[in-house]
Amino acid sequence: MSVLSTVHKRINYCNGFTVGPYEQQQRLKRVSLDAQLMLAFSRATQQWSVQALEYKPFLRFMIADYLNGLTANNLGTILKKILKDRASGAFVVTYPRETDISPMQQTELSIKLSTAVAHLVGKADHDAMYGHYYARFSVKNSDNSDSYLRQAHRRMELHNDGTYVSERTDFVLMQKLQEQNMCGGESLLLHIDDWGERDKFYQHPMAKQDIIWRAPKSKNVGKKQRHPVFFEEDRQGRPHMLYIDQFAEPENLQQARYLYEMGESLETDPNYVKVTLQEGAMLVVQNHCWLHGRDKFQAHPQLHRELLRQRGHFTD
Repeated sequence: MSVLSTVHKRINYCNGFTVGPYEQQQRLKRVSLDAQLMLAFSRATQQWSVQALEYKPFLRFMIADYLNGLTANNLGTILKKILKDRASGAFVVTYPRETDISPMQQTELSIKLSTAVAHLVGKADHDAMYGHYYARFSVKNSDNSDSYLRQAHRRMELHNDGTYVSERTDFVLMQKLQEQNMCGGESLLLHIDDWGERDKFYQHPMAKQDIIWRAPKSKNVGKKQRHPVFFEEDRQGRPHMLYIDQFAEPENLQQARYLYEMGESLETDPNYVKVTLQEGAMLVVQNHCWLHGRDKFQAHPQLHRELLRQRGHFTD
């Protein structure tokens, strides 16, 4: 059996990992790394700190190659196959966490692993919000930020990333580094082919009209971007999206109504799925086929979650 065909079977065992469907959504795949693979990866990469990965971009590809080699070069092929297959286009990576290392060491290992995964499927781009090829940020019980990203007590609506940057954002990786006193806050996902009213908005006269997108100050991106919501089609003529309600700047009532009605349609569509991630786990989506968001948290005075994000493009 070829490596590529393994993603379509129910549960498949490869060198150091398994691949199967996610329980609540058959499009979404679960990639589970085993303990021996994680121990070997930890030992192989302990010579490099996260700071070294920040300063030396070539090391990001090297640790990806180490991880791939530990799986007999199967993992990278399968992850890219999942992301580039429109019928799936997303996966969750889980793995057993080590119990005999400090929390700081565990966080470093988690960042190395997500870096390896990102650079097996493509290349992570510079994230101006944090100043590195990744962003780390916290969600707490109270917040006064200028976007919904850190606000715990409201639902962050379904959207695509990369609306306000000049680089192409083919994939988004979201990783939970740590959390305390958390209830709620599940990731929300909706595949655009499962959106019941997609064609209503895709065939709308406004669908291909340029809209201005601008980020708030916290994103550290000053230049506006212009592009339509449905900015391209794939090779089979199916639409790709690039949309977020927070950062659109409509220039007239027609654009505003189109964006408003689209947001209402997305938020009331019943075909979304909730994904709960354990600490260290990561969710990776093909950004132009999946919309993602986050459910609200229950209030707690010591609520804390630290997240990591990597956004990038395919390199082949």
